[in-house]
Amino acid sequence: MRVFKDRELFLPSSVVSIGAFDGLHKGHQKLIRQAVKRARELDVPSVVYTFDPPPRAYFQKQIVLTSLDEKLALMEKLTVDYIIVASFNEHYAARPSADFLDELIQIGACEVWVGSDFRFGKGKEGDIKFLSNYFQVNTYPFVTCDQGKKISSTRIRELLKNNDWLEIYQLLGRESLKTLDV
Repeated sequence: MRVFKDRELFLPSSVVSIGAFDGLHKGHQKLIRQAVKRARELDVPSVVYTFDPPPRAYFQKQIVLTSLDEKLALMEKLTVDYIIVASFNEHYAARPSADFLDELIQIGACEVWVGSDFRFGKGKEGDIKFLSNYFQVNTYPFVTCDQGKKISSTRIRELLKNNDWLEIYQLLGRESLKTLDV
């Protein structure tokens, strides 16, 4: 696995999964695994495009569930070939959605995998429909837990308020959240 900043990686073709992936919970893991599987089927590299800090941490000052180092270590276990980490700041947030399309072209995205609520670009102007005009886009459905509730980083943050560590670990699919374990 090799890690790059945005606009540093050039590939002739790839399968790309995109998201903040904060917490890298079971839903994120399934989306990334599916993109990696598809990349192997197409015999092209898999790429994860993520952000540091996650946009919600930047805009809404929400707690970051996984440090960048932890996120990268977890992604390596998912056998991702390349990771692009975009520095999410004022300049990045102000970019139009077309700039993001240029980056996907630069890495030869033959397929893009995202969650069903994916938005991008300044003011979240880009959406799945817009992205589908340029790339084959696969949306991965929300993953639910045994109780039928949606697994999400927002839900994990709510569980943190109640110190419900057992359920948090079940949603994460692992025994720790190193960033928050002190």
